[in-house]
Amino acid sequence: MWSIGRKGAVCFTFRICFPLRGESPARRMKVSELLIHQFLLSVYCVLGRAALPGYRHGLGKDALALVDKDIEGLNSGRCAGGGGQRTLPEERPPPWLLRLRKPRREEPGKGSPLARGLPRRPPSAPGVAALELQQKGLEARRLRWPPSGKEQPEKSSPPLCCGRGSTPTGAEGPPRKARAQPRQGGLLRPRNSCLLPLTARCQLQEALRQRTGMERHGGSRLCSGLAVLCLLPCLSLAQYESWPHYPEYFQQPAPEYHQPQATSDVKIQLRLAGQKRKHSEGRVEVYYDGKWGTVCDDDFSIHAAHVVCRELGYVEAKSWTASSSYGKGEGPIWLDNIYCTGKETTLAACSSNGWGVTDCKHTEDVGVVCSEKRIPGFKFDNLLINQIENMNIHVEDIRIRAILSTYRKRKPVIEGYVEVKEGKTWKQICDKHWTAKNSRVVCGMFGFPGEKTYNTKVYKMFASRKKQHYWPFSMDCVGTEAHISSCKLGTQVSLDPVKNVSCENGLPAVVSCVPGQIFSPDGPSRFRKAYKPEQPLVRLRGGANIGEGRVEVLKNGEWGTICDDKWDLVSASVVCRELGFGSAKEAITGSRLGQGIGPIHLNEIQCNGTEKSIIDCKFNIESQGCNHEEDAGVRCNIPAMGFHKKLRLNGGRNPYEGRVEVLVERNGSLVWGKVCGENWGIVEAMVVCRQLGLGFASNAFQETWYWHGNIDANKVVMSGVKCSGTELSLAHCHHDGEDVACPQGGVQYGAGVACSETAPDLVLNAEIVQQSTYLEDRPMFMLQCAMEENCLSASAAQTNPTTGYRRLLRFSSQIHNNGQSDFRPKNGRHAWIWHDCHRHYHSMEVFTHYDLLNLNGTKVAEGHKASFCLEDTECEGDIQKSYECANFGEQGITMGCWDMYRHDIDCQWVDITDVPPGDYLFQVVINPYYEVAESDFTNNIMKCRARYDGHRIWMYNCHIGGSFSEETERKFEHFSGLINNQLSSR
Repeated sequence: MWSIGRKGAVCFTFRICFPLRGESPARRMKVSELLIHQFLLSVYCVLGRAALPGYRHGLGKDALALVDKDIEGLNSGRCAGGGGQRTLPEERPPPWLLRLRKPRREEPGKGSPLARGLPRRPPSAPGVAALELQQKGLEARRLRWPPSGKEQPEKSSPPLCCGRGSTPTGAEGPPRKARAQPRQGGLLRPRNSCLLPLTARCQLQEALRQRTGMERHGGSRLCSGLAVLCLLPCLSLAQYESWPHYPEYFQQPAPEYHQPQATSDVKIQLRLAGQKRKHSEGRVEVYYDGKWGTVCDDDFSIHAAHVVCRELGYVEAKSWTASSSYGKGEGPIWLDNIYCTGKETTLAACSSNGWGVTDCKHTEDVGVVCSEKRIPGFKFDNLLINQIENMNIHVEDIRIRAILSTYRKRKPVIEGYVEVKEGKTWKQICDKHWTAKNSRVVCGMFGFPGEKTYNTKVYKMFASRKKQHYWPFSMDCVGTEAHISSCKLGTQVSLDPVKNVSCENGLPAVVSCVPGQIFSPDGPSRFRKAYKPEQPLVRLRGGANIGEGRVEVLKNGEWGTICDDKWDLVSASVVCRELGFGSAKEAITGSRLGQGIGPIHLNEIQCNGTEKSIIDCKFNIESQGCNHEEDAGVRCNIPAMGFHKKLRLNGGRNPYEGRVEVLVERNGSLVWGKVCGENWGIVEAMVVCRQLGLGFASNAFQETWYWHGNIDANKVVMSGVKCSGTELSLAHCHHDGEDVACPQGGVQYGAGVACSETAPDLVLNAEIVQQSTYLEDRPMFMLQCAMEENCLSASAAQTNPTTGYRRLLRFSSQIHNNGQSDFRPKNGRHAWIWHDCHRHYHSMEVFTHYDLLNLNGTKVAEGHKASFCLEDTECEGDIQKSYECANFGEQGITMGCWDMYRHDIDCQWVDITDVPPGDYLFQVVINPYYEVAESDFTNNIMKCRARYDGHRIWMYNCHIGGSFSEETERKFEHFSGLINNQLSSR
């Protein structure tokens, strides 16, 4: 904190200004005033009081008061705000000052300080620290100040600051050592609350003048000028950078979102509107003076977004958007240049230009993205309920409570009372104004695609037996809303004299929902009516959980993706209901669930919410300007099946990993136990992670002796587990039932998993294969490495090594990683294999299979590439390569990159020497044994039709498996034995 001379000013500026980052404009202004405050005190010490007026201009009242108080404290020797007189602490000056203080060399014997061995302080310099030097070495031992009492003059001058001839009063005697507090914000501050280093600088400035002969005013002004020049960049930086929080400067705590302070007498209501992708985001609209209007994005901040979200019942804001990203609103723009501190209870309490005073257009409408977490106990404010027609409803929770015993025992609950939680009490809704459209919205929220009628007589009988507690409002939904919070609030129910809400001539509202086909119970108790979609025209791919994924539609027999332009919750809900789920929880954009392949069929989709299929919505058939980086996805509401309660992970280092423990019924009671790890693989682990809602599986462990789970669950209760990968829970996979058999023992071989929110997705470029295929007759003497690696068919052993040759079907393969994480080999570096022929290590023994099949599904030839090295050959855009095979480098395929196996490298072929002419199917399978987890295994296969006449070969109709309709695939294959991309080979 030294500011004497050029070096001091630079040091002061760099120590204070440049580490400051990341705080609000209000705190930024306070820190700016603090810096100016310290600078003014420095100016006072150097130039005197006459120099202050020019620097005081523009400083706030509070800062001016603080400056005057500290100046008074410096002149009187008291700390500003210190609570009394204190002794100045000892501060050691920097080494450069010690060098300045060293005396000039003089000839001995002429009364010089050097001749006497010690530098003697002139009597006219009281208050200057004594500099003790060794007799011969002239080394500084210590700098003690203020000086001891013996060296103080009998009469001190009036107590002024630097250059006025005295030290502050109360400074006699050796000072106490100042104890320093821990570092905060990069500064070591003294324990005292006053700015003690300023007084020290005054004394050092006086010492500098005495030893160097610097003129009182000229030299000091030079120092002051340098300090000003160093301070200007700092203050300029303060306009654009944020400042950290210094607890000793700002004593008030930061406002907590659930404890707002500032209020307003103006009553408004807020809602989120526009092209939303979640119910917790949208364009901010304000109801004021009988009209709905918007808010301009000028000067809007995250603090204002927090106020908006809290007022709507959410815990906090995640972000905010400008420039009408949720579409342009209508009506007046009520607020402009709005400024909030974050403490306000309502947006009306924030400062602005005034209601309706703006120069903005609706292209500047602001939007917010709120956290989906609700404020506990949030109660809806109904003060304007009778004035607003389009009122949004914001409730903490809503549920369907089963009343009939038939539905109480079933999962999921599909019929019962609709209840709203108000405070800590669940209340029913009066059915006086209840409609089927309301039921449709409620059913969609709980994961059901539709609603049906119910027996009103039974519920009338139940309602008469018990007094009901009604919610004071009804609801008015259009039926296309994705969430109940998007519905308008209906009429207010009348209140009886004792202020209990009644439902005149009505009953509690009841909903009866239709479940999707995959959520219908099995066996004789199967629901009579279940939602069964027709021939699917839409599907989801790449999602970690049931009901989420990239949206793909079938058009002209080929699957393609949807561009995310104008993609919103209404259109996403049409997709979800079409697939047998409820309404959409989120409309996903920007290929966040991985990039698709093939054509982009639909663009700028606009649904009204009543369509049965996404194909029935309005859309633009032109997809110009769109690419697979804009693929749309959905996350749908699904019924609460309770599967996650029947499975748990234990003993892991974090919640995403551990030993798998299942809850099963044994002898009439439910017990927890382990799963046998024998034959446990990544597909089974995928089902576990999805059942727990933890995403994808990154690893499957057959041994978990190093994870100590619950001691009550050490017994193996499930074995022989084999999944296809599409099951809703582990119990739906094939297993041994109660006849548990774990030959290797369950103590050591308990199954375990590690889950991840993202996964890679490998896809082969079919076009490259089709374009690069050719035949080569290669002499045997050039195939020695291939023979060593068993890359040739068995008949090659009988081929003459000097005159013989092999006919090879050669091609290039380009494998892309379209997923959301890097593809890494299963084995660690210690298990990689060195190949002399290739001169590098191979990390995967089996990475792809190359097969030639006849039309009845019989394999007639296959590739025998022994092992593979994985690296980034090229990447998209500005993505950097991360993996290479050379020099024992890390191996893998980065997300957004591809690995190229050229047609001219060893073993990149199929030996067809023994294959007769005819029509065939050529097939390439990536990651055939599912050793590494992927978000989508269905696109790991590529198929081609091949015609071989004995001399030439034609490859045509190459495509990724599953990219055509089932009917087209059947016509292509002509048989039913080919691998179907759905793990049927297991």
